[in-house]
Amino acid sequence: MTPLRFGLPKGSLEQTTVELMRKSGWRVSTSSRSYFPTIDDSEINCSLVRAQEMSRYVELGSLHCGITGKDWTLENGSDVEVICDLVYSKASFRPTRWVLAVPQDSPYNKPSDLKGKRISTELVGFTKRYFEERKIDVSVEFSWGATEAKVAAGLCDAVVEVTETGSTLRANGLKIIKDLMESNPQLIASRRAMRTASKRKKIEQIATLMQGALRAEAQVGLKLNVKKSAVKQFTKLLPSITAPTVANLHGKDWVSIESVIAEDVVRDLIPELIKHGAEGIIEYPLNKVI
Repeated sequence: MTPLRFGLPKGSLEQTTVELMRKSGWRVSTSSRSYFPTIDDSEINCSLVRAQEMSRYVELGSLHCGITGKDWTLENGSDVEVICDLVYSKASFRPTRWVLAVPQDSPYNKPSDLKGKRISTELVGFTKRYFEERKIDVSVEFSWGATEAKVAAGLCDAVVEVTETGSTLRANGLKIIKDLMESNPQLIASRRAMRTASKRKKIEQIATLMQGALRAEAQVGLKLNVKKSAVKQFTKLLPSITAPTVANLHGKDWVSIESVIAEDVVRDLIPELIKHGAEGIIEYPLNKVI
C-alpha cells in the first residue's frame, strides 16, 4: 500500500507523542531542521503539524490521520473520524479545561453578565458559537498568546483560556466563572482513509497499540511465590484484570502467582504480601496492556 500519512503534533505534545510511539512499538526520530520525522515503518510517513491545524489537514486528506486535541477539532469544525482518546493522568496526555475567566474583583459571575463585553481567546470559533447559542451578544477577539495578561492591561473584559488546575489564572488575578469544555488528545482520521481497507487496518493498529501503551503506564506486573495451601488467600489479595495466573513450581509445594495491578497500590500491597508469607516478589514495568 502507499504509506499512511500520519500527523504528529508539533509543540508541547511533540516529545510525549514520540515517547508514546516508542512504547507502542515504533521508533520516531525528529529534528529541529525538518518537519518530516523518520520512523522505522515503511508503511508510515510522518509529518510534524501544529495541533491547531491538524484536523483541517486530516479532513482535506493531506494527512490520513493525526494526533490533536479535541478542542482544535471542535474549533475548526472539521469533519473527521475520532478513532480513540489518548488520555493518561500522569503524563502530558492529560485532559485540560477551556474556561471563561474574569478579574477577581469584577462584577461578572456568569456568562450572561458579559453581554456587550470583549472576550479574548485563541479559541475564537468555539467561543463565538458558545455565546451565539445562548443569545449573549459579545465581541470575541483572537489572542496570539499571553491571554491572561490582556484583562489586566484593559485590552478585554474576559478571557477564554485553557487550564489544568486554574493556578496560572489565579496567579494573574483571574477567577473562573464557567467551565466551557474539557479537551484531551485524540487520534483522528479522514473519513476517506477509513473507507480504504489497508489504511483503516494501519490506523486501527496504531490506535490499539497506543491505547495499550497508555494503559501500561499506570500498571505493573507482579510475580511472587507462595505455598500451595495459601493460593486462595493470595488470589483474594491480588487485584487483576481478569484473574491472577497461578503456575506450579517444579518439585515443590509452592506455586508462582503473577498479576497485573495498578502501580499506585504496589507500595501498600507488597508489605501485606510479605506479611502473609510471600517470597521472591518481583515487580516489573509493562510496555502495553491490551
